[in-house]
Amino acid sequence: MTRAATCLLAVLSVALFCAADWLQFRGTNGASLSPDVAPPDSWSETSNVAWKASLPGRGVSGPIVVNGRTYVTCSSGVRQDRLHVLCFDNETGKEDWHREFWATGRTLTHPFSAVAAPTPASDGERIFAFYSSNDLACLDLDGNLLWYRGLAFDYPKAGNDIGMASSPVVVGETVVVQIENQGDSFAAGINTSTGETRWRVDRAHQANWVSPIGLPGEREGCRVVLLQGTAGLTAHNAMTGEELWRYDVPCSTTPSVAVSDDRIFIPANGLTVLKLARDATVPSLAWNSSQLSPSPASPIVVRNRVYTMNSSGVLVCGDIATGERLWQLRVGGPHWSTPVVAGDRMYCINSDGAAKVVQLGDEGTVVSSNEFGEEIKGSPAISEGALYVRSDRYLWKIAKGS
Repeated sequence: MTRAATCLLAVLSVALFCAADWLQFRGTNGASLSPDVAPPDSWSETSNVAWKASLPGRGVSGPIVVNGRTYVTCSSGVRQDRLHVLCFDNETGKEDWHREFWATGRTLTHPFSAVAAPTPASDGERIFAFYSSNDLACLDLDGNLLWYRGLAFDYPKAGNDIGMASSPVVVGETVVVQIENQGDSFAAGINTSTGETRWRVDRAHQANWVSPIGLPGEREGCRVVLLQGTAGLTAHNAMTGEELWRYDVPCSTTPSVAVSDDRIFIPANGLTVLKLARDATVPSLAWNSSQLSPSPASPIVVRNRVYTMNSSGVLVCGDIATGERLWQLRVGGPHWSTPVVAGDRMYCINSDGAAKVVQLGDEGTVVSSNEFGEEIKGSPAISEGALYVRSDRYLWKIAKGS
């Protein structure tokens, strides 16, 4: 094999690996969008359900998919102080491994939530499982523990009585956690290899449940992570924590910021959109719209459209250039789970477990209605034409022909 052919094969392998994976909350790029073919429109107990696996505890975290396996977190016990990470084979649904840890921080949460609230994240080599107790476990893909941080030991006043829910994000060689509450409120960048703290920045002493997100590519020679707080949005060097810029605007504390190539979509004043050109160091206001207000599901950007779901289960489509509302569709709510998209299909699952599949286009059309029969609050994952959904008791794989 020639050197050129070898290089091409390596590039294609990486591209295929990345396309198949769903590495964090709202997908590999935080876009809630899969480049793979769409899962089936409809399913039942006898059709298009590849498998259904039992789970050992509660969780409002979403599943992630890495290299042909699905990873999910749970919490169990009267005090929810038993923390679980499980791995399932995507072909068979067989449980490959199951690891358990004792929580080191506070495990009190609202009954609506769970200690396994944050969705885990991966860099393709490791799993970073984070919990409301502010425990952060790093395991390799085969379940071997690499390092463990009980952040409550360092910051014992971090937490609130309702529970934490912010999901971690991997940006370069740093896993970023956002721990905003009325006590020890901060964000931190943790070395993915060693578990050591690269940086820590103080944050407002107010409860906040949103998740950080990385900007695509590099800016000013560094990878950038965005932190949405009650008073605005800040951009930080993911390696050092240095604040690069801030945009002051009162933000929501549940739906999280979304990004596209040159725009940032903030759940603030309805939806506030910033334009960040490649040659710009700070963003400028593009538009804002009270008609595109998301809550509590996060906004989704697909090509030249932005989609938001309000608390009543109304899906709204807007033009990303102008903020003009193009159409709206009642799908029924409430939705704590952020919908996911593949092709021209959006999969919306409300907290009662009712799933609507919406065809996106000049108008939105519900093409099917499905029932899981379980309460679902975690955002699903899509990989290789399959939909992965979890409740407190089960993990499902929905795939054509099953």
